[in-house]
Amino acid sequence: MKAAVCTRYGPPEVLQLQDVRDPVPGAKDVLIRIRATTVTPSDCYIRSMIPSARLAMRLMARVAMGFTRPRRPILGAVLAGEIEAIGRKVSRFQVGDRVWAFTALRMSCYAQRICLPATLKRLTPAPSNLSDDEAAAIPGGGLMALYFLGKANIQSGQQVLVYGASGANGTCAVQLAKHLGAEVTAVCSTANLELLRSLGADTLLDYTKEQASALRRYDVVFDAVGRRKTSPMKVALGNALTPAGKFISVDDGLPRFRRDDLIRLKELAEAGKLKPVIDRRYLLERIAEAHRYVEQGHKKGNVVITIAD
Repeated sequence: MKAAVCTRYGPPEVLQLQDVRDPVPGAKDVLIRIRATTVTPSDCYIRSMIPSARLAMRLMARVAMGFTRPRRPILGAVLAGEIEAIGRKVSRFQVGDRVWAFTALRMSCYAQRICLPATLKRLTPAPSNLSDDEAAAIPGGGLMALYFLGKANIQSGQQVLVYGASGANGTCAVQLAKHLGAEVTAVCSTANLELLRSLGADTLLDYTKEQASALRRYDVVFDAVGRRKTSPMKVALGNALTPAGKFISVDDGLPRFRRDDLIRLKELAEAGKLKPVIDRRYLLERIAEAHRYVEQGHKKGNVVITIAD
């Protein structure tokens, strides 16, 4: 099968399209034909081994991931596709089932096929109303937004601000917060204002133009991009909370996802409450180009990789 292999840590060109051995499912595994995946900032960090980070952090990362290249050299943590074969002890899935999954540190989604345990919590049927490309555009940001917004226990009528609202996490967070009944303020750049309006944001703030005085008081502030990005407006958000308000960031610990989370995202997508946002699509053969684009830091929603036969 074809796969994009990370041959060493470095620039996007270290990702090479290669012929690799097809995975073989065990008794409790499913073999999935991957039709689409995504490129995320996390994929880029792993591929480059975070050259801008401090030496101690880079050393810790190499101990965890591999010293000269990733121990799992096929990157990518999101997939949409269909079951191609099942192990003899698998009853949860059937051949031909359309599925989506978040493989986390298993990665291995930049490939035509993958074997996963049928019991994996983050592997479920895909939304019936979405194409594979569209389905792949939800799990990464959707799971992150669902987890961190869940920590805030959002109530109907609350004021919720999403900083970095145009990325994969942010576009899902805006929609999820609206579904929960919040009044949502989306913070993004000028180019993305109309996108966030189309996703239901009640108030739009352009962090490149607006002053901190434009901020109100918020019950929840969700930092959807983490500490790697900041602005004067983001700095001011710490003083824009109600007395009982909560500031939550995607950098606040390692999220733990459940099977019910993907099922909930599926139900919301099928009900039209959660729409995929795709900025660009690339074929697997152009994976390096996709990484270069994501590293610019200005993608809207998701960059999807289509994996052809």
